[in-house]
Amino acid sequence: MHSLLNALATTPAPAPSPSLRPGLSQDQVTPGLLGFLLTAFIVVLTALLIVDMVRRIRRVRYRAQVEEERAAAEEAALNGDAPASPEAAGRNLDPDPDSGAGTRPEVNGDAGPGNR
Repeated sequence: MHSLLNALATTPAPAPSPSLRPGLSQDQVTPGLLGFLLTAFIVVLTALLIVDMVRRIRRVRYRAQVEEERAAAEEAALNGDAPASPEAAGRNLDPDPDSGAGTRPEVNGDAGPGNR
């Protein structure tokens, strides 16, 4: 077994032939225009699918955030802690936006306008 590995390691690789095998033309071994167009179509289709999926994921995250805020406002209204309307609960009632009170992380995970 060892001698076989040694023989394979020391045997030089055959030189590639610079021309095609007899009976083949250049058009038979390359993808040509049809292959290029098909590949370009698949790339464009994949890019469009990725853009659509990103939109759908953002939409789902936004809907979940809105539903969470609505549920929190509804629960606070039942407990008597905050205003009864979800619109009022979502507003920042702090007159000084730089104080940091009343801010929450943005949808994409950034800490907010003051922490960039």
